[in-house]
Amino acid sequence: MKIRFGYVANALGLWNASPSKSLTFSRFSALPKNERLDKLKEVTAQNLQHTKRILHYNIAHEIELYRFSSSLVPLATHPEVLWDYITPFKNEWEELGQLIHQFQMRPSFHPNQFTLFTSPKVEVTQNAVKDMEFHYSMLQAMNALERGVINIHIGGAYGDKRVAIERFHHNLKSLPYEIKKVMTLENDDKTYDVKETLEACEKENIPMILDYHHYMANKGEVDLAYYLSRIFRTWEARNMVPKVHLSSPKAENAFRSHADFVSLEFVLPFFKIAKERNQDFDVMIEAKQKDKAMLKLVEDIGAIRGVKRISSSVVEW
Repeated sequence: MKIRFGYVANALGLWNASPSKSLTFSRFSALPKNERLDKLKEVTAQNLQHTKRILHYNIAHEIELYRFSSSLVPLATHPEVLWDYITPFKNEWEELGQLIHQFQMRPSFHPNQFTLFTSPKVEVTQNAVKDMEFHYSMLQAMNALERGVINIHIGGAYGDKRVAIERFHHNLKSLPYEIKKVMTLENDDKTYDVKETLEACEKENIPMILDYHHYMANKGEVDLAYYLSRIFRTWEARNMVPKVHLSSPKAENAFRSHADFVSLEFVLPFFKIAKERNQDFDVMIEAKQKDKAMLKLVEDIGAIRGVKRISSSVVEW
């Protein structure tokens, strides 16, 4: 069983490499009109340059799994801005894509919690489609659609979970098919548990990402050992290795918050369940210390008897 590990957005092992430099709409609006586009391009250029540095860092550390920042492009979906962030940076996007392909990376995006398809408000669904189109356009610009995924949560219950799930399936029809083909769903820590998320994925033929921390916070009546094989099978349609999210609680009284590092004790029961299936899978680390937390967990797991570490970010168990 081969397990690859990756991390989210910012490589803390690099100095001043945030790929998420921002430009607020109020700051944008305060600029003279003839300076606004230049400022958008300046911030985007910096974020793309930092992303390139991060990819080279990943290459040096043999890290194949990486989640790109959703804040690469400032104000990309703001209705009063809407600018072309692809054409001026065609070479930069393509360069990132070349690195992805040359070094067999697995890229992903994770839009924020407001990108959902359960809302009764039409404008929320419309905004969700726009945000998914934005993330899709970045994968497309990097020629990474075959390798990448865009992961979201189902959304809220709005007082009636059964009706909300029905609305999810209805609203999802507004998402263009080519975008739906690269999306995934993840169980959340409050509303939709593993079973409910899996059923939605199976109905829509969408791969499911298991978030173990969310599962522990929102178990419902789910026996994870029973459902894991079904979760992994949802990836077969895309011929991809299943992906899992791991983090651990910041504290007992802040159970849903992510700790700086990942507690081996907290996640070890999951690995034991996965070991029984003996199937390769990938792990995205969602700890606050990003790459540092990922490398520490790989080191901790590599020290377990019977586990062989085969690179900086990969183990065989």
